[in-house]
Amino acid sequence: MSNAVVNGLAGAGGGLIAQIITYPLQTVNTRQQTERLAKKGRGSPHPNRRVGGTLVQILQVIRTEGFGGLYSGLKPSLLGTAASLGIYYYFYQVFKNKAEAIAVARGNKGRGDGTVGMFSWLVVAAIAGSLNVLLTNPIWVLVTRMQTHTQSERKIMEAKTEALLREASENSSMGSTLQDKLARLDSIKPHPYGTFHAACEVYNEAGITGFWKGIIPTLIMVCNPSIQFMIYESSLKHLRVKRAANKQGLKKVTAIEVFLLGAFAKLGATVSTYPLLVVKSRLQAKQEIGGDTSLRYSGTLDAIFKMIYYEGFRSFYKGMSTKIVQSVFAASVLFMIKEELVKAYSVLADKSQKFMVNMVK
Repeated sequence: MSNAVVNGLAGAGGGLIAQIITYPLQTVNTRQQTERLAKKGRGSPHPNRRVGGTLVQILQVIRTEGFGGLYSGLKPSLLGTAASLGIYYYFYQVFKNKAEAIAVARGNKGRGDGTVGMFSWLVVAAIAGSLNVLLTNPIWVLVTRMQTHTQSERKIMEAKTEALLREASENSSMGSTLQDKLARLDSIKPHPYGTFHAACEVYNEAGITGFWKGIIPTLIMVCNPSIQFMIYESSLKHLRVKRAANKQGLKKVTAIEVFLLGAFAKLGATVSTYPLLVVKSRLQAKQEIGGDTSLRYSGTLDAIFKMIYYEGFRSFYKGMSTKIVQSVFAASVLFMIKEELVKAYSVLADKSQKFMVNMVK
C-alpha cells in the first residue's frame, strides 16, 4: 500500500474520531455564525439581542431539541469528514512526495539544502485543499442546513408572530382570532430534519448549483489548511532536527508533541481565516428567513456587504471563541491519531515483510 493511501486512510480515521468528540461544539458554532442580529437603526425587524455564550446555547439546544439537536447532521458530517480528509491527505501526500523529490534533486545539484521550503508546503496544501473542496462541498452544504434548520425555522416563526401582532395593532377586530393564531404558531416546534429533506430543500431553492453554495469563500479558505500545514510541517521539521541533534534525547516525536503542534498550527490558521468561514456558513444556511431581504444573500460579495451594513464588522467574528476551542482540539486529536495510525501501519508492514522473508527462507 502506498504511503499516500496510508496517510489518506489514517487521516480519515483520525478525522472521524475528532469529529464525533467535538461535533456538539461545531453545531453550536455554526448556529452562532449564522445568527443574524442587526445593529440598532438599520431597519431590520429582528431586535438586537444577546444569545448567550457557548455553554448557554448548548443547554438551550438540549432543553428545546434534546441531545439529538447537538448532533443534527452528524451522519453526512461523518461522511464528509471521511471523504474530505481521505481525499485531502491522499493528494497532500502525493504532491508532498513530488515536492520532496524535487527538493532532493535540487539539493543534489547544489541548489538548496534538499528539504522542502515553507512556500512549497503552502502550494502542496493549497492544491490538495482545492481538489478536496470541489469534490466535497455538496456534503458540507447539507451539513450546514441540518445544523441550522431548527434555528431558521424558529426565525420564521418569530417573523410570522411579529406580522400577526402588527396586523392586530392595525385591525382591532381580530380579538380571539389573534390568540388562536398565536397559540397555533407557538405549538409548532421545529425539529431537525434528515439528509434527503435537506437535499430536496437545497435543490428546490437553487437547483444543482445550490450544492456548491459558498464555494468561493471555501476555495479562498483553502489557505486555512495551507497555513495550518505550513506551520505544522515547519514546526515538526524543526523539532525533529533539534531532537536528532541532541544525541542523548529521543529522535522520534511523541504523540503529545504532535498533539501540541497540531493545536498551535490550527490556532494560527483559524484566527487568520475565520471571517471567510462565517461568510461560507451564511451562504450555505437556509436563506428564506422571515422574508427579510437583509437576511438573504445572492452571493459572496452580497453577503459581505450586507453583514457590514446591517450587523457591522463584529459579525465576521461571531462564535470565534467556540470555533477556536472546537477546531484546535479536533485538529490536535486528528494529527495525533493520524500519526499513530501511520506508525502502527509501518510496524505491521515491517513485521509482515519480515514474516514473508522468513517464510521464503
